[in-house]
Amino acid sequence: MKAAYYYGVGDLRVEECNIPEITDREIMMKVKASAICGTDLRIYKFGHFKIPQGEKRVLGHEVSGEIVKVGAKVKGYSPGMRIAVPPNVGCGHCPMCMQGLNQLCKDYEAFGISYDGGFQEYMRIPENAIREGNVIELPEHLSYEEAAMVEPFSCAYHSYKALGTVPNEVVVIVGAGPIGACHVMINRLAGASKMIVADVSDSRLAEIKKFGVDITVNSAQEDLAARIDAITGSRGADVVITACSVPEVQQTALEIAAIHGRINFFGGMPKGKEMVTLNTNLIHYKELTALATTGSSIRDFYESMQIAASGKIPLAALQTASFSVSEAKEAFEYALSGSGMKALIVNK
Repeated sequence: MKAAYYYGVGDLRVEECNIPEITDREIMMKVKASAICGTDLRIYKFGHFKIPQGEKRVLGHEVSGEIVKVGAKVKGYSPGMRIAVPPNVGCGHCPMCMQGLNQLCKDYEAFGISYDGGFQEYMRIPENAIREGNVIELPEHLSYEEAAMVEPFSCAYHSYKALGTVPNEVVVIVGAGPIGACHVMINRLAGASKMIVADVSDSRLAEIKKFGVDITVNSAQEDLAARIDAITGSRGADVVITACSVPEVQQTALEIAAIHGRINFFGGMPKGKEMVTLNTNLIHYKELTALATTGSSIRDFYESMQIAASGKIPLAALQTASFSVSEAKEAFEYALSGSGMKALIVNK
């Protein structure tokens, strides 16, 4: 089979290798679709602490496929079953896992990071991932491509549950990439009356309009705070989501939020830029709620899959390019260019 191995920063190689062997407590999946995520791009550019130097890894944690082999001691799964695999595998017994927050487990493992992920033709699913519920059967009408993109949507869904968007609210999302589009979809479904998206890329702003955006703002050309004031009659936004990794955006989020507004610092900061100076008087006098979310739980993933299968969100529209495993390097170049939205590696 073919697999795209990450060997270190900027070093991705497509290789011929043997199909992995499985034990009697594991599952073998034929990968059907795996999407490139911003996390994959960050690993490619900067590395990851869970991938030791000198060790190779198959990236890709947004993945779906078909079971082709089941270990003799695995119950509840069978060859031919269509599945998706939420990436974060919790330990199962820490306080976070006991609350169902497997993505916050301090001893988590993850596909595409500590386990080989989806940028290959066949993927081994280890025993602990099966035990902890990380193998989920697909609804009948959900495509493999859509299923692979449920993971980023589930992260936006996790954010939505924390923010509690309700009908007739004004929502501002800063960041018009794929994750920004996921935030648009779930907040539009929740009944937001006005969806405003800001970014510095005109092409991304043009692309995101198809997901239900009312107003786009190029914040490199316009003052975002002044524009939100003009749009809302100086009231501000009920919900602000920083779907990018720019410190200044977190500062602006406090300025553009309405009284009693809620803010999600969704995008983590890059190393060296973690310390951000915030005007806490804005939080105090406007009684703002400033929070953050990271990743998604298995429950979030399952519920997001049901939303995707309902046909109520245009999840399929996220995919703007398709590549084979052999074309993995070209797929990464496309994703790094900022063209379109999601690049998927697809196996027939």
